[in-house]
Amino acid sequence: MRYLIGLLLAAGMFTAHGAQLAIIIDDIGYRHTDEDVLSLPKDITLSVIPSSPLGVKLASKGHQRGHEIMLHLPMQSLNARPLGQGGLTSDMDEQEIKRKVDDAMVRIPFAKGANNHMGSMLTQLDSHMLWVMERLKHNNLYFVDSLTTRYSKAGAKAEQVGVPLLKRHVFLDNDTSKRGLEKQFKLMMEQAHQQGFVVAIAHPHPATVKFLNANLHRLRDEGINLVPTSELLPYRLAQKQGTSPAVRLK
Repeated sequence: MRYLIGLLLAAGMFTAHGAQLAIIIDDIGYRHTDEDVLSLPKDITLSVIPSSPLGVKLASKGHQRGHEIMLHLPMQSLNARPLGQGGLTSDMDEQEIKRKVDDAMVRIPFAKGANNHMGSMLTQLDSHMLWVMERLKHNNLYFVDSLTTRYSKAGAKAEQVGVPLLKRHVFLDNDTSKRGLEKQFKLMMEQAHQQGFVVAIAHPHPATVKFLNANLHRLRDEGINLVPTSELLPYRLAQKQGTSPAVRLK
C-alpha cells in the first residue's frame, strides 16, 4: 500500500508541475570539444564513454558541477563500427561481459545510470543483455535504452532483472543543421506535452551545444521542466501501474 501511495504521489507531482524532459548528451570522451558540454545547465545529463581518453576527466568535472553522470557502454553494432577499449561484443562470455561492465563502474563510480553506445547487434541478444542488466542491478544503476534497433531486448531484460528503465523517445541531432535541430527540438516539446515526459538524446557536437544553450529557455515558456534523467523513473513506474490518468499517453 505504501508503494502504491508513493506512485500516486509521483504521478500527481508530475501532472501538477507540467511535462518533464530529460536530455542526455552521450558519446562524450573522444574529442577535446566535448568539454563544451560543461557549459550546459546542470540538469542536462552527461553520458560518458568510460574507456575514452577524456571520459573520466570530463565525467569528474561534470559531476563536480552538478550534472548527473551516466555510463555510455559501447556495444557491438550491425555495421561493425570500432568500439575501442571496453566494448561489449557477441563473442564474449558472461564473465567477460560482467567484468567489462564492472570496470566501467570502477572508472566512474558516481555514475547513476547507463545507456548503450551503438549496440544495434548486441542489444538484440537476450543472454548478453541479461548479463549487462545483472551487473547494473548489483550496482543499483538504472538503464536507458538508446533504441538503436527496433529489435532491442535491453528493455525487456532490464525489467526482467528489476533494473529501473527508461527508453529514448527522440534523437535531437542526427542532422546538426540549424533547421534540423529546430525540427527535432519542436518534436521533443510536442511529445513532452502529449506524453507527459520525454527522454531525448543528443551528442556533444559544437552545433548542438550552441543550439541548446541558445534555446533551452524556450522550455520554461512551454511549461516543460528540464530534469536529470533519474527524476523520470518514478513517473515511468506510475505510468506502468496506470496511476496517472490525467496525463495523455501514447
